[in-house]
Amino acid sequence: MITLSSDFGSPYPAAMKGVLAARTDAQLIDISHDFPRQDVRATAFWLREVLPYFPPAVHLVVVDPGVGTDRAALAIRAGEHVLVGPDNGVLIPVARALADEDSGGIEIFEYVYDDPESVTFHGRDVFAPAAATIHEAGRSGFETSDRFVPVEEYEGLTFPEPTIREDGVDGEILVVDDFGNAITNVPGEVLADRLGEAVTVNGVWAPARRTYTAVEVDNRLVTVGSHGNVELAVNRGRGDERFSVSPGSRVRLRWT
Repeated sequence: MITLSSDFGSPYPAAMKGVLAARTDAQLIDISHDFPRQDVRATAFWLREVLPYFPPAVHLVVVDPGVGTDRAALAIRAGEHVLVGPDNGVLIPVARALADEDSGGIEIFEYVYDDPESVTFHGRDVFAPAAATIHEAGRSGFETSDRFVPVEEYEGLTFPEPTIREDGVDGEILVVDDFGNAITNVPGEVLADRLGEAVTVNGVWAPARRTYTAVEVDNRLVTVGSHGNVELAVNRGRGDERFSVSPGSRVRLRWT
């Protein structure tokens, strides 16, 4: 299969699917085309959370603020998967998550392409043809093409680490999902022994609970999401609004 992820909305993904369908018989699966526009870090976070649940596939990712510049196009072999996309860091966190212990880490190739038809739509003219070539050649054979050149230097991306203190944690909001849950970089383990108690978030009191419904409707809470990180939420409401945070906001959790 080939999965597709982008910030394109509609109708641009259809053109990429057309290129792929004309060149391969791959099953095409949309991950999302509504990732935050040109937000490399948010997309990298969500891909890391979603793609490891897929069987081996070619994953085409186009969130590309540098389209038309001299940034490279990459193909990354990670475990039984291959990722295709721009060299801006968006592929790196999920590549690390997909690489198994026996694969020896990730292998990165630059895709060398001819002048594309459009300098503003590399998803159609560069990345989709690269994904089709890899799908047809197979995970272990695509690098035999002279269009794929091994590279050692690439744009990395890491998520910030929280600072764990005796009286709490200093962290950061990584992303906000469509429900308004503000997901932090704080590991959920720090709340393991405090669920059922209360914390303050940037000075605002909130109960730490296991589920959203453990508090009344429209009440704030701090919980651990399916991603394993601490999140700021509201039962049937928006945590980002009630805690006055957005991606990049600093968060100070203090035990009460």
